[in-house]
Order: sequence, then structure tokens, then C-alpha cells
Amino acid sequence: MMVANNTSDLSSKCVASTGTIHVAVSYLYIFEFPIALFLNGVSAWLSLHIRSTSTLIVYVKNQVAANLLMTLMLPPMAASLLPGAAVELRAFACRYSNVVFYGSLYASISLTGLISLDRFFKIVRPFGKVLGQNVTFSLVMSTLVWAVLLGSTVIPTIILTDRSPGNYSGDFCLSLKSPAGQKLQAFVVLFMEILFWFVSVLIVFCYICITVKVVQSFRNSGSKNSRGTKKTKLRVFLVLLVFFVCFMPLHIMRIPFTLYEFSDDKDCADMWLVAAHKITLWMSSTNICLDPLLYSYLSKKYRDKLVSILKAGGILVGLSSGENEEVSLDEKKVRD
Repeated sequence: MMVANNTSDLSSKCVASTGTIHVAVSYLYIFEFPIALFLNGVSAWLSLHIRSTSTLIVYVKNQVAANLLMTLMLPPMAASLLPGAAVELRAFACRYSNVVFYGSLYASISLTGLISLDRFFKIVRPFGKVLGQNVTFSLVMSTLVWAVLLGSTVIPTIILTDRSPGNYSGDFCLSLKSPAGQKLQAFVVLFMEILFWFVSVLIVFCYICITVKVVQSFRNSGSKNSRGTKKTKLRVFLVLLVFFVCFMPLHIMRIPFTLYEFSDDKDCADMWLVAAHKITLWMSSTNICLDPLLYSYLSKKYRDKLVSILKAGGILVGLSSGENEEVSLDEKKVRD
């Protein structure tokens, strides 16, 4: 009994030590939610008014859907982190909100990889245009992303998170899972980790090749348009910067955090892993605020539609989406 009490006291102290981090991250989610809802709401509205005539638009529309789902999961996730949150609310977050958030997060990551591959096919490898410009192919690939993630991770995790809360410590979510559910979680973490690093290598390879191809095109044509070259490099740099700043910290922490989560011998000295995981998870969520800005920057169709809406509302006067743009055909392909 004395050992049990000591363990309980240690657990309480450990949870208390991360309480401040949980509250801070909760407030960050709450602050982020209206911004993300507005930006993704606008993106969703634009998506409904743009025809799916290109592979890029198909991928972007699916990414908008993924980001909107992540946005809607923020309020319950934030509320579940607050002190005194109802057990039912915490259980709901563990069973549904967190699971849907993660599933949508990796759908967005996968679609980013498909977008980079699409750009690669259209610019670097012209013989790949059969696939790169095939809208049906993009619809099939997008559907496959959702089917694999929902079928192999999201739905099974929800089904196997079926137990009543066994404790109120930092292992609260884990206590809701059956033994099969805990094994599934370990598999899902490993699968998602491999998926992220695979997509990362793919994105870096594709955008480096795109940059080299466009710069080479300027040189071969004898163009002295250094402004166009710089704009191309900046676009590529921004895509890579947003992707890695948002997602890399989480995936550096995910494996050690999962090992700690499943460990039987926990120590308060290792609770920094819990805090770091919460912070890096929030960092990954900021991608839903940055993606809508990238859509207008990278896709001419999105930018044109947005400008026309703003003009119609009298917000913009005398602004053309193509104003003062001196870019080559290859650079235009990078955008759309």
C-alpha cells in the first residue's frame, strides 16, 4: 500500500509539473482557432468556386479539407488540456478529436508530397505529364490517401479506444485503449514517422530539381531576369521552410515520447518529453494557418479568384493578379 501511495504521489507531482505547459498550449490552441477557421473557411469557399481542371487544384482542395478538419478539432483539444476538464471531455478528445486531428495532419503531409511530385512531373520530367496532368489520376491518389489513413489508423484507433478511464495521470489516453489498441498505437506512430520522413525526402528532391530546372531554363534562354529567378527560389524556399519548421520538431520528438509513454518505469525527470511533445504538436498545427497563405502564393487560380472577390467587395481597386509579373513559362508552371 505504501508503494502504491508513493507511486500515486509521484504521478501527481509529475502531472502538476507539466500543468503550466498544458495550460499555455491550450491558450495557444484557443488563440489559433479563430485565425485558422477564418483562413481555411475562405480557402474552402474558394475551393467550392474553382473547377477541378488541374491536378494541383485537386490536391489543394483535398488539403483544404484536411486542414479544415484539423481546425475543427482544436477547441476540444484545447479544452481537454485545461485544469479541471471533465473526464468525459478528456475521453472525447482521446477517442475522437486527437485521432481525427492526427489523421488529417498526415493526410495534409501526404498531399504536400503529391503536390511536389505533381510539380516535378510537369516541369522537370515532361514525359511524366501523362500522370502529372491527369485529373483522374490525382483524384485516385487523393482518395487513396484518405482511404489508407482512415482505414488503417483513424477508424481502428477509435474502435480500440473503448475502455473506461483507468487513471487520471498523464497516461489518461493510453488507459482508454485495450491491449490491441496500445499495440495499434505503437504501429501507427512508427507508420506515421516513416511516412513523414519519406515525404520529406520526396519534397526536398522534387523542389531542388524544380529550382535547378527553372534556373537552367533562364540561362539557356539568355534571360537576364534575375528577379524571376529570385522569385522562383523564394517560392521553393518558403514551401520547404513552412513544411520543416511546422512538422520536423514533432517527428524528432514523437519516437522518444512514445517510448516514454509505454514505459513502465516513469520518472519526473523525463516529463520534459511530455511538455516537448505538446509544444511540438501545437507547432505542427500552425501549418493550418500557413497553408492558406501558400495557396494564394503558389496557385494562380486561387490568387485570381481571391483578387476577384476582393475587388467585387471594393477591398482592392486597380490590382491585377498578373500585375508587373515578368516570369518565364517554366516559372509559371511552378505556380500552377
